[in-house]
Amino acid sequence: MRKVVLNNGVRVVMERMSALKSVAIGLWINVGTRDEAKGQEGLSHFLEHMMFKGTKRRSASQISNEIDSLGGEMNAFTSHESTAFYVKVLDQQIGQAVDLLADLFHHSRYPPKEIAREKQVVLEEIRMVRDDPEDFVQELHAHHVMRGHPLGRPILGSPTTMGRIGRKDILEYVQEQYRPEKLIISVAGNFQPKVLVPMLDRAFGKWTPSRRKSNSVQLRKPPDLRTGIFVHPKQLEQTHVCFGLPGIPANHPTRYAAHTLNALFGGGVSSRLFQEVREKRGLAYTIYSQLSCFSDVGTLTIYAATGAKDAPELVDVVRREVRKLRNRGPAPSDVSRTKNQLKGTLMLGLEGTYGRMNKLAKDEISQGRYVSLREMLSEIDKISIKQIQSVARDLLREEEMTVTALGPISKTSFLQ
Repeated sequence: MRKVVLNNGVRVVMERMSALKSVAIGLWINVGTRDEAKGQEGLSHFLEHMMFKGTKRRSASQISNEIDSLGGEMNAFTSHESTAFYVKVLDQQIGQAVDLLADLFHHSRYPPKEIAREKQVVLEEIRMVRDDPEDFVQELHAHHVMRGHPLGRPILGSPTTMGRIGRKDILEYVQEQYRPEKLIISVAGNFQPKVLVPMLDRAFGKWTPSRRKSNSVQLRKPPDLRTGIFVHPKQLEQTHVCFGLPGIPANHPTRYAAHTLNALFGGGVSSRLFQEVREKRGLAYTIYSQLSCFSDVGTLTIYAATGAKDAPELVDVVRREVRKLRNRGPAPSDVSRTKNQLKGTLMLGLEGTYGRMNKLAKDEISQGRYVSLREMLSEIDKISIKQIQSVARDLLREEEMTVTALGPISKTSFLQ
């Protein structure tokens, strides 16, 4: 792995994988939903869409045709804390890929007609989420847990905020938030560093920030997590439930033990929740837990769906499992199995250029340094039952649990 900082502050992190014939390149800008001021909700995600709608040199259709002609893949995504644009191509086409990415990043025009058209696309995306109970209940849950904080907002925004966004808003947001020191260029695959670095320097090294001041420092403050029971009645076949507990930030010292605890608790078919709720009781088809780690805060969320009449029992069983794991801790065999599960998942996820490119960028964003696979595997091996018990006592506090339900049920059902 190699890291280079261009003269303007752009960071380039690279890992050469000479046995492969492809390369993945990602532009990761450390800007996301939590950097949006009031009234800008959804702007980060909308900007991501608009980057593909034409530049000074390429129309939207030419962009699509060019990436297809390379036989590659090009896409983007937005999270609460970052926005990424990436391509994956054959190694011999790296120059064309860099040129295309740089053109989108620096020279997108944001045509008014395309803005109007793309708003309709995003509105359909919002409707799609609201029609998917699993996605929608988690969106509602984040809103309740972090009410009033940018991390509790939907990444897509809302129909109201979409209606307000105009070309001026996009241009001002780019000038304010898209700055060289926030950009990480992550590259993994077969390439020659002595050729790639000058290429990236020509494409991104002369980029200078606007004089418009960024407000990210003011907006990036940790939320106060709320507790309570929140029920949203809706005519559905099932009741969809989220249980929320405090988590940890991305660079927390106990992060390896916390991820092991999460995997053991609800991370697979052998997890406690899956075995107790689905296999033993048949209360749900799907149940899992997930650890969401941001730069300064985190959450542990459990999701399950069941029939309305079984929802109170489901809540009781999940609460009981939380108490059992916190008070009694895990069995040695569970810890050993889960550590092997984590190592296998980690290694399989890093076999390709896309997975490696993602990891390079995330390491730089969250840790400020490269974390090798060997180091990660070593840290997992070091995890003890005592460490997991300590993390369980810190995180699995039933009195700090938030419950959000969506479906044919009332709040009184959870209070009986």
